[in-house]
Amino acid sequence: MSISKVLIANRGEIALRIHRACHEMGIQTVAVHSTADADAMHVRLADQSVCIGPPPAAESYLNIPSIIAAAEISGADAIHPGYGFLSENAMFAEIVESHNLIWIGPKPEHIRTMGDKIAAKAAAAKLGLPLVPGSEGPLASIGDAKRVAREIGYPVLIKAASGGGGRGMKVVPDESQLETLMAQAGSEAKAAFGDATVYMEKYLGDPRHIEFQVFGDGNGHAIHLGERDCSLQRRHQKVLEEAPSPVISAEQRAEMGGIVEKAMGEMG
Repeated sequence: MSISKVLIANRGEIALRIHRACHEMGIQTVAVHSTADADAMHVRLADQSVCIGPPPAAESYLNIPSIIAAAEISGADAIHPGYGFLSENAMFAEIVESHNLIWIGPKPEHIRTMGDKIAAKAAAAKLGLPLVPGSEGPLASIGDAKRVAREIGYPVLIKAASGGGGRGMKVVPDESQLETLMAQAGSEAKAAFGDATVYMEKYLGDPRHIEFQVFGDGNGHAIHLGERDCSLQRRHQKVLEEAPSPVISAEQRAEMGGIVEKAMGEMG
């Protein structure tokens, strides 16, 4: 199915990037905006624009009925969510597709799988990706946690299954603190993400945090776009991302990139 007009479900610089790419490909764009962004650059440059609500994001850029209505009013045949806002909302992706619109992004089932870290690890294991040692699923009890911790050795890391940004994460140095810190991680996760589910991994005290960007066509083909080094962190949150990594050799890049290309290709 060809695309002639894309509704950009985002704002600002993100929307401008998508708009520029669309115009280079001869595709028209529709900008959505809150009342506060009526004169924003992404709105002025788009071929069409539709106001979708007042300034609060919950009433505009996160308002799924308004965005779908804007697509239908403008005659758009595809929606690009950019990043942030609704880009990782599997339900939104499903709603877009149910309205016979093209969803430009990961398949809803992939968004749902990768949004749950336990499900994501299980999927990665099936694809043959190397994993940090830890629990095979959620920690059902303190007894379960103690058993896994003894198997992999302290220190261990308790992590929230949902969300990110360093919330719901606790480093446990020894068994005497496990029950308290596990309860704290669960409470923090519940407050931040509405889900108290936690799992365990071996704590790596001084690792390099390297991320590979992968682009797939959804038909079994994928390429990597290089890596970024996110090792400089504060409270488990990235402070700086550097690309390419200063510690990765060309051979390591080819090897690691090849592993993730193959895995994402097999995942479709």
